[in-house]
Amino acid sequence: MGKNNNFAITKKQASVELIDMAKKLFFPLIIVLLLVNCKGNNIQIKGNLTNPIQGEYIFIEELMSDLLVPVDSTPINADGSFSFSLDIERPSFFLLKFDNSNYLTMLLEPGQDIEITAQNDNLNFPTSITGTPGTTKMIAYNERLMETIDQISGLSKIYGANLQNPRLYAIMDSLDYLAQGYMSDINKFTKEYIDDNLSSLVSVIALYQQIAPGEYVLHPEKDLNYYIKVDSALFPKYPDYDPVATLHEQVQEVVSQLSTTAVNSPESLLGKILLEITLPNPNGEMVSLSSTRGKVVLVDFWASWCPPCREESPNLVKAYRKYKNSGFEIFQVSLDKTKDAWIKGITDDKLDQWIHVSDLKYWNSVVVEDFHLEAIPANFLLDGEGKVIAINLRGDELENKLGEIFK
Repeated sequence: MGKNNNFAITKKQASVELIDMAKKLFFPLIIVLLLVNCKGNNIQIKGNLTNPIQGEYIFIEELMSDLLVPVDSTPINADGSFSFSLDIERPSFFLLKFDNSNYLTMLLEPGQDIEITAQNDNLNFPTSITGTPGTTKMIAYNERLMETIDQISGLSKIYGANLQNPRLYAIMDSLDYLAQGYMSDINKFTKEYIDDNLSSLVSVIALYQQIAPGEYVLHPEKDLNYYIKVDSALFPKYPDYDPVATLHEQVQEVVSQLSTTAVNSPESLLGKILLEITLPNPNGEMVSLSSTRGKVVLVDFWASWCPPCREESPNLVKAYRKYKNSGFEIFQVSLDKTKDAWIKGITDDKLDQWIHVSDLKYWNSVVVEDFHLEAIPANFLLDGEGKVIAINLRGDELENKLGEIFK
């Protein structure tokens, strides 16, 4: 699944390094964090539970990067009340919990006086939390995240209800389109949230929010600048705090590895003759890229299920109409899954003016590995000899580049 609007559709949801960190660090999906002005190192937590189980113990554990450290526990009183008092030296993450499925993740700061009201079986979503303005922000984020989760869960139900429908593939494409929009919206919301809270540790948590297990809101490679941004803001403030130090270490490792693997990036193909592509067109006839030699050719990778690709279609049509008589050609390669969806996308976007090919193998297409594709849309502009002269032209960039070539 990928992202909508101005984001490319990605074939991988996360890099191994940051995802491994995410599994160890901040594994709760929904979290509420607390921030207040310092009033010494002591923290007072007073709680009241609806429908309490008298004598049941509630626990506090400190959340480190790779383990939970027991801090304190207390029994619930008959009226549902409980309280904790602890001292800390810096803002730190803690879990208030009954068990591994009923807990509240908190950011406790020295001097806080916290009052919590919650259902006994739902610490994750307190009825109220007072003592910190940051609580309202985190609850708002969690509610927004849950809205997206509910939207995507609704799509899963629609899919399940149509398993025997002969139009299942078309329905799947439609559901994919909607899902990309939901993911794009929550991605944008999360980035704005991080920007608004960059000086707070809550921004660390926001990096690792999930829509479903393994389905992260932010992509650790595509959105790496946000991981770097949070690291740059917090590491100078909390260099010895384990979660921040772990984030810093992981970001440095990923940046280093991305630099090392840059030789395998699409940019490494600049100035080189692009590999041959020979795939079937919609009529089943094999067409080769080399058949376009002598023309300036845009090799464009797209799919009908990819919203950002579809958004680029008008730009392609405009550029083609303007320069086709000057020697410009488009060789469009689809990562579609079905022929019907592929042809419908071509027809709907009025793309039937140029060459189309596809093996209809989605991300398993032979072109994915050959051209180091990590996202679509992606494109290569070739000169008459088949050499790459530009990569990933978007919007008016293609028309402007063609204007330079054909002037």
